Amino acid sequence: MQFPESWLREFCNPTLSTQQLAETLTMAGLEVEALDPVAPPFSGVVVGEIKSLEQHPNADRLRVCQVDVGQERLLNIVCGAPNARAGIRVPCALVGASLPPGVDGKPFLIKTGKLRGVESQGMLCSSRELHLSDDHGGLLELPGDAPLGQDIRRFLNLDDTLFTLKLTPNLAHCLSVFGVARELSALTGAPLITPAFVSATVSHDEKLPVRIVASDLCGRFTGRIIRNVNPKAVTPPWMVERLARCGQRSVAPLVDISNYVMFELGRPSHIFDLEKLHGGLTVRWGSTGEQLKLLNGTTVTVDRAVGVIADDAQVESLAGIMGGDSTAVSDETRHIYVEAAFWWPQAIAGRSRRFNFSTDAGHRFERGVDPGLTVEHVERITELVVAICGGEPGPMDDQAPNVPQRQPVTLRVARASKVIGMPLTQLQCASALRGLGLEVSEGDGTVTVVPPSYRFDLQIEEDLIEEVVRMVGYDKLPTTPPTGPIVPKLLSESRRGPFAVRRLLAGLGYQETINFSFVDERWERELAGNATPIRLMNPIASQMNVMRSSLLGSLLQVIKFNIDRRADRVRVFEVGSVFLRDATVESTDSTVEGFRQPTRVAGVAYGAVDRVQWGQRSRIADFFDVKGDIEALIAPRRARFEPAEHPAMHPGRCACVLIDGSPVGHVGELHPRWRQIWEFPAAPLMFELELDSVLKREIPVFASVTRYQAVERDLAVVVPESVSHAETMAAVWAANTGGLLRDAVLFDIYRGKSGVAVDATTGSTAGLSANEKSLTIRFRFISDEATLTESQIDNAMKNVMDVLASRLGARLRT
Repeated sequence: MQFPESWLREFCNPTLSTQQLAETLTMAGLEVEALDPVAPPFSGVVVGEIKSLEQHPNADRLRVCQVDVGQERLLNIVCGAPNARAGIRVPCALVGASLPPGVDGKPFLIKTGKLRGVESQGMLCSSRELHLSDDHGGLLELPGDAPLGQDIRRFLNLDDTLFTLKLTPNLAHCLSVFGVARELSALTGAPLITPAFVSATVSHDEKLPVRIVASDLCGRFTGRIIRNVNPKAVTPPWMVERLARCGQRSVAPLVDISNYVMFELGRPSHIFDLEKLHGGLTVRWGSTGEQLKLLNGTTVTVDRAVGVIADDAQVESLAGIMGGDSTAVSDETRHIYVEAAFWWPQAIAGRSRRFNFSTDAGHRFERGVDPGLTVEHVERITELVVAICGGEPGPMDDQAPNVPQRQPVTLRVARASKVIGMPLTQLQCASALRGLGLEVSEGDGTVTVVPPSYRFDLQIEEDLIEEVVRMVGYDKLPTTPPTGPIVPKLLSESRRGPFAVRRLLAGLGYQETINFSFVDERWERELAGNATPIRLMNPIASQMNVMRSSLLGSLLQVIKFNIDRRADRVRVFEVGSVFLRDATVESTDSTVEGFRQPTRVAGVAYGAVDRVQWGQRSRIADFFDVKGDIEALIAPRRARFEPAEHPAMHPGRCACVLIDGSPVGHVGELHPRWRQIWEFPAAPLMFELELDSVLKREIPVFASVTRYQAVERDLAVVVPESVSHAETMAAVWAANTGGLLRDAVLFDIYRGKSGVAVDATTGSTAGLSANEKSLTIRFRFISDEATLTESQIDNAMKNVMDVLASRLGARLRT
């Protein structure tokens, strides 16, 4: 929010310098972000009047002016401005004046000189030459009553300072010059000059019918008809100046008056062209599909979540945000309807952002605007309209179906002292709150406040504590070191931190990426099978309009980015949150009702297993390489991999990862359909796991090393082609070996051609049908009690073979 210091001091003028005033506001929570002078330094420029002028004898575009600057004699000044004429008063730089620096950074000094042979004793100035604006169309024309010879800085108040405040959302009552002055008065004790609202003299009895259908949208609606206004009147220079110093350009008198009162008192209002309205007004929620062309030229489509003001024919305004183009005032306007309303903040919040723009009105209404002064603010607008544009005011129409009822808030003095961290008395707390103009009642160790209608931020005890500390002064808070012991929060031994997971994946050759949680809706549909993703109301980009329920889409996009730049080997991973609908989740400090936000770890590998090297031949990574990375990631725990299906993965090359019997994620090759759509030369391999399961680890347990030697045996069996590795190993470990089996590894698979299989090691053949395969498993047996005997080993091997035969239909290979 920006405003000039001079306007603020009209309401409250403490004996503080500009810098002290800024420091006072900042230490009270109203951060002064910038202090800027209205005009750059210059001197020697005064008010002058052109008494007469004649054509320059040697230049067609120059004229010789006789200028009165309040001295004994007129000055002879050569000027080429197109608007130079007798009788106007303009800034005149005298000989010796110093104008603002030019592009070289040096001040421009005015000297007596000759232009085309005619002496010039000064310079007549435009706004641009004084660096007041970019207007260089001619001289800066001053009012006809400007005192001759007066310093232009004093006349135009150019030594004023522009304050720019950075306000937090709870300080909505300070979004006006008067609101800031009210705070300043409380902080300094300087008197506050409250505006006087004079009731207009009613000239007719006409009222515009207004019907409030949605009281949860509009709590109060006040309006008045003013007839026979002059929209072509000129906005007074003082109002144009103040609007400009608030960052608002002058448009037309009626629009300027509405904007002026908004900056002055903090209430946005709207002025309708009465003759463009069709019947009365209805305040209601929008209907799906209704359209409205706004004052900024855009056409929007509303729905049931957006409030509107409509007449009998169409929607005419977005409630609390922006008026419609069809009822805007213009130079042909004769009769107007002035409206000031209270819109419920929750009914306005976020609505303008849905249409990709923001307005001063929406910014204020969504934070809360005083519902108690709508009549007074319409009176203020009426006063200015009649004074500038003339007109005949009608009676006031005020409806208040649902005005907020302010609830008392109690502050415990002991609690305030504890939170603030310094001793406070009840008198200090009560005095601080009374200084803010709050209605205070005291009890035994308590102070109770009934918030005024303009304080939407005072709802709980902590809000009052904040007000007390603001009035006491943040700079007066003692510096107290913490006295409590600082105890580090250590992870359980059975759990590792996310950093360890990141470090391990980096050691496996993966590089970490950090991606947006907002993704393309197509990724959710195709890669996650999520038909109802969580949509964003205000996406940062059209292709990032939903929250992700999987990390895979983001990682594939990273792979695609690198491949497009001729990378032939890429391995990336991410540890991040995903967002799922879950009706069982309730709202807490860290959760949102109806949504679950688990953290996952995912990785994608593309290209060769290793970088090019001399020691081994290059090989493209396959499913088993990524499976091995997962096993290394969760070690020493063991995972089980079962065939599964996943929307993003190849139907026959995808597995569900189970730890302790519970599914924790998937691993597999990208589905051929998505590979073709993404235009990958080769299929990326990917995995996605629940991070909580990966973080768990087994606590090491001491075990003595056996003194007895292990024994290894190999077993080759023929099984149906459909038997998987997981089924085979499950059958092996299900056999009763008396606890002797310590390890089992499948190390050879081969299939025959045309029914004949040839062992690559021995050259022997075994009769295998087309739907069979041979598996060779190496077993490792050991006993902690004694050296194993042949009978023990044979018995264990027999039991294993029996289970394989009964479960899988296996037979010994011969």
